[in-house]
Amino acid sequence: MRSLSLRSPFQNCSSADISIDSCFNKTIIYGYTYKNNSTHLSFPSSGRLCSSSYRCSATLSSMMAREEKQRFDVEEADLLVKELRKSFNSGKTKSYEWRKSQIESIAKMVEEKEKEITEALYKDLSKPETESFVSEISMSKGSCKLALQELKSWMNPEKAKTSLTTYPSSAEIVSEPLGVVLIISAWNYPFLLSLDPVIGAIAAGNAVVLKPSEIAPATSSLLAELISEYLDKSTIRVVEGAVAETSALLEQKWDKIFFTGGERVGRIIMSAAAKHLTPVILELGGKCPALVDSNINLQVAARRIIAGKWVCNNGQACIAVDYIITTKQFAPKLIDALRQEVEEFFGKDPMGSKDISRIVNSFHFDRLASLLDEDKVSDKIVYGGQKDENQLKIAPTILLDVPEDSLIMKEEIFGPLLPIVTVEKIEDGFEVIKSKPKPLAAYLFSDDEQMKKDFVQNISAGGMLVNDTILHLTVSSLPFGGVGESGMGAYHGKFSFDAFSHKKGVLYRSFDGDATTRYPPYTTQKHRLLKAVMGGNLFGIILALIGWSRD
Repeated sequence: MRSLSLRSPFQNCSSADISIDSCFNKTIIYGYTYKNNSTHLSFPSSGRLCSSSYRCSATLSSMMAREEKQRFDVEEADLLVKELRKSFNSGKTKSYEWRKSQIESIAKMVEEKEKEITEALYKDLSKPETESFVSEISMSKGSCKLALQELKSWMNPEKAKTSLTTYPSSAEIVSEPLGVVLIISAWNYPFLLSLDPVIGAIAAGNAVVLKPSEIAPATSSLLAELISEYLDKSTIRVVEGAVAETSALLEQKWDKIFFTGGERVGRIIMSAAAKHLTPVILELGGKCPALVDSNINLQVAARRIIAGKWVCNNGQACIAVDYIITTKQFAPKLIDALRQEVEEFFGKDPMGSKDISRIVNSFHFDRLASLLDEDKVSDKIVYGGQKDENQLKIAPTILLDVPEDSLIMKEEIFGPLLPIVTVEKIEDGFEVIKSKPKPLAAYLFSDDEQMKKDFVQNISAGGMLVNDTILHLTVSSLPFGGVGESGMGAYHGKFSFDAFSHKKGVLYRSFDGDATTRYPPYTTQKHRLLKAVMGGNLFGIILALIGWSRD
C-alpha cells in the first residue's frame, strides 16, 4: 500500500485487516460527496489489479469518469461531527415524532428498493436472491417493525424503587440518547449489518454517521444514495471510503462507536476510542463450534449444520459453524449425512450452483486457499476441496482431524471449509472448546437433557443454540453480542435501543419531610437514628426517636 499522509491508526495493518488500497479510494458523505482517485476496488496483497469480472467492482473507465472532489480528511471529519452535534443539540432527534418518522422512512426505503438491494448484494457476493431476502431484507424490515411497535414503551421512563433513607421520594430511570454515534459495518451482510444498528441508534434518539464496508462496494454506494434520499441529512450521514476515511473518523470524539468486523481491527477501534474515553460495542467473531452427539436425528442435524455454514453466505458469517466436534465412532456417519445433504441442496457439482455465494474477493480467496493447502491439512480433505480462482468459488469442503496447530484450527475460517475434530467421548469436546478463545456462538446437537444442561452451564459463548444453528439471532428478545475476544456489548430489539442510550437515574423529592438528622451538629441520638435508618431497622428507629438506647 502507498503510505497515507494522514497519521492513521490503521497504518500498521496488513490487507488481511482492511483489504483496501489507499491509491484507489472513494469517500462519499451524503448529502456531500468527496472522492480521492475514486473507486470501490479492493486489491489483493499481491498487487494484481483484476483477473476476472468478479475481481473488479467497477471498471477503470468508470473510475476515471467520476468527478474529482475534495478529499475527506481529519478536518472534513471534524466539520461533519460538528454539524451533526449542532443538530443533535437542537433537540430534534429526541422527539418521538422524529424517531418514528426516520424509522418509517427506513422501512419505506427497504420496501421500495428491494430489487436494487438484491442486485447490489449479488454484485458484491453473488448472494442468491432468496438468501438476500431472508437474511438481510426481511430482517431489516423486522427490526423496523419492532422498533415502531415498541418505541413509545422503550422511551417511557422506568419506575424504580426508593429506600427508607430518601423517604418521601420517587425515582425513575430515563433513557436518554448518547449524542453523535459512529457505526462501522461489515462486508459479509453489508445491508443488514449497516441498517440494524442504525435503526437502534435512531430509535434511541442519536445523530448517526454510518461507515459501510468498502469491500462490498455496490451495497456501500447504494446505502449512501438511499440514506441520502430517504433520511434526514442534518442528523444521519454516510461516509464511504477505506483506511484514510476511517482513520479520519476515528480521530474524532464520538459518544459511542459500534463496530462489526474482525478481532484485529476491533483492537484498533478500541485503542482509538480510548483516547476520547468513548464507549464501544464490538461485534467480532471467533471459532464457533458445533458439538454433535450421536443420539440425534442425523438428517435434520446435517441440514441445520449446512444451513449454518454453506447456506449462511458460504461460511462468511461471524456465527457460521467454524468446526465440528464429534466422536471417532460417529464421524463417518456424520460425514456421509453432510455429503448427501450438500448434494441435495447444491447438486453433485456445488461449484455450479446458483444457490451459494462466492468468496467476496481475491484476497479472501487466497487466504482460504492457503488454509486448505497448508502442509498436513490438504490430505485431510474428505469431501469437496475444489477451487475456481477466476470465479472466486470454493466448494463446500469437509476435513477430518486436521492438526490442532494448523492455521485452520487457530484462525476464524470465515469461509466454506469445515474441519471435523474427533474425540473418544462426546464430553471430551467441552475441553476442546474451552481450549480456544470464547466464541460468538456455540452449538450443541443432542437429545440428552443432562448434556444440554452441562453445555449451557459450562461453555461460555456470546450466544448458544441447541439442536440448530444461527436462528438465535432472529429472536429479538435475545441479546446478540460476544464475550471475551468475540466482542463486547449486545444489540437486537430493545437491546439495540439500550445500546445507544444512557440510563439516567433520577430521584424526585419535595421540600416536605426534611429531617435534621442528616445535618450537623451530630449528636449521639442522631447517630443512633442514622444507623437505624440506613440499616433498615424499624425497631431501632422507634427507639432512637423516643430517646431510648439498647446500649
